[in-house]
Amino acid sequence: MKLITAHLLNELLGKAGTNARKRTNHNIHESAADPVQRLFIAARLGSYFRPHRHPGKNEFALVIRGLFDVLLFDDDSRLTQRFTIGPGADAVAFDLPPDIWHAWLPRADESVFFETKQGPYDAETAAEFAPWSPAEGTPAVKAFFARLQSARVGDYLA
Repeated sequence: MKLITAHLLNELLGKAGTNARKRTNHNIHESAADPVQRLFIAARLGSYFRPHRHPGKNEFALVIRGLFDVLLFDDDSRLTQRFTIGPGADAVAFDLPPDIWHAWLPRADESVFFETKQGPYDAETAAEFAPWSPAEGTPAVKAFFARLQSARVGDYLA
């Protein structure tokens, strides 16, 4: 049995705070070959989750600490939905159908969600990044991230 403790979540948040990406994850599944991928993702304010989608795979996520905005987009970079999720919000979890462009925005400095997706995990095919969004670590991220933070439904991000 694997016990998920408050201490583990606190450690993840500490690691996320020292990581350049401002986030880290903890896998519950044993290997990338597992048919169900289960993991906790801890994020700090300012973490850039590049808009992406999961070809042919659903994603279920449950926010257990903090708060996130989840943004959904069409193929042309138009924001189609934006919702706040987490303890104290109207929603605490979502089940996203396959092939939907989405991004996460931490809204509280110490935020954690639990995610499940169909496996096996293949780094080459697990996520497709939106071609209209800048890659992590590039100079364009700063301005794009600011647009993500203030974007309203109907806005185009590209």
